Amino acid sequence: MVARILLAYVLVELAVLVALTATIGAGRTLLLVLAVFAVGLVVAAVQLPRHVRGLLAGWTRLDRAVSDSALVGLGTLLVLLPGLASTAVGVLLLWPPTRAAARPVLTAVTVGRLTRGAPSPSRPDYPSRHDYIDGEVLDVTDVRTGAPQSPPPTLPGPRTP
Repeated sequence: MVARILLAYVLVELAVLVALTATIGAGRTLLLVLAVFAVGLVVAAVQLPRHVRGLLAGWTRLDRAVSDSALVGLGTLLVLLPGLASTAVGVLLLWPPTRAAARPVLTAVTVGRLTRGAPSPSRPDYPSRHDYIDGEVLDVTDVRTGAPQSPPPTLPGPRTP
């Protein structure tokens, strides 16, 4: 999964750089990359402390604080990654109006990932209440001390030698 994300990142950044270089030239592309990176650093330097102060002051609700913190962290990481596309997306995630628009997307993705493997009555492999395992206890050992407890009661019936 991480390899796919890294490959997609490299391909997108290369495609953006090649397209910009073909369109505006190599020198202007380099200046644009540096300018966007500088703007990203400034936005991160302003938004990150503001967000932390808001968390410490209790300005936001808990659900919004958690999702905003994840988006601010992701935006800061994307700003620090080299590349024009990642820096632009990072700046957008750090900007509060865009962060408010991205919050429902983050919530949907998180809920989808959390419930992907959870059992559900609508799934065909969901165990019914009538499933049980018939068994017999042969030995009981106390886990804390390692000493055997009293032997299990024997059931009446024929004995086998």
